[in-house]
Amino acid sequence: MEKREQLYEGKAKKVYATDDPNLVIVSYKDDATALDGLKKGTIAGKGVVNNRMSNFLMQLLEKNGVKTHFVEELSDRETVVKKVSIVPLEVIIRNVSAGHFAQRYGVEEGIVFDEPTIEFSYKNDDLHDPLLNAYHALALKLATREEIEEIKSMAFRVNDVLKAFFKSLNVNLIDFKLEFGRTADGTIILADEISPDTCRFWDASTGEKLDKDRFRRDMGGVEDAYKEMMSRVFGN
Repeated sequence: MEKREQLYEGKAKKVYATDDPNLVIVSYKDDATALDGLKKGTIAGKGVVNNRMSNFLMQLLEKNGVKTHFVEELSDRETVVKKVSIVPLEVIIRNVSAGHFAQRYGVEEGIVFDEPTIEFSYKNDDLHDPLLNAYHALALKLATREEIEEIKSMAFRVNDVLKAFFKSLNVNLIDFKLEFGRTADGTIILADEISPDTCRFWDASTGEKLDKDRFRRDMGGVEDAYKEMMSRVFGN
């Protein structure tokens, strides 16, 4: 696998072309942003945690019937993934009230829902990722009706698998963001990452936050929280 020119650099990752047109290499950075990019910083070792944890969870999901972009972990920070065109929808599954949900609807954090909720945001930094519904997504031609249904069903499947897995680690999966992509033949697969950057993890016994909220809210102990999640996932 030959690493070639850089194709893209985002807030948390760089993407490189390879000698295979259907594969790219993702390289995870320690850079951190929050509050719509207004807050910037570095979380030492975050790239390693997010890369390795994402890869582990993607493989767990593959075993449970969810198609993902994962191909091969090259190093602590770099992974080969299938090249996709990202569907410009951020898909958020919530099991418990927290973050924007609590602020938007004026409820306290920590309310456990009878069943998970799903919401979509339009993946567009200039517009600050506004919330939208399936009808808006169709009107904007972000995805077809069939794709939206498939994405919803995959997202709930991901939730079932991950919730059970994290419960076994004494962690509650509060909410998380997913992104999906289309492969060259139009197949919808899970892409991006699953990590303390994109999920809210609360210790099931203490309620302690083990995710990026520690950075967003200046709670301190950010690196320790990421390391703690890493050690629970890998059992060391």
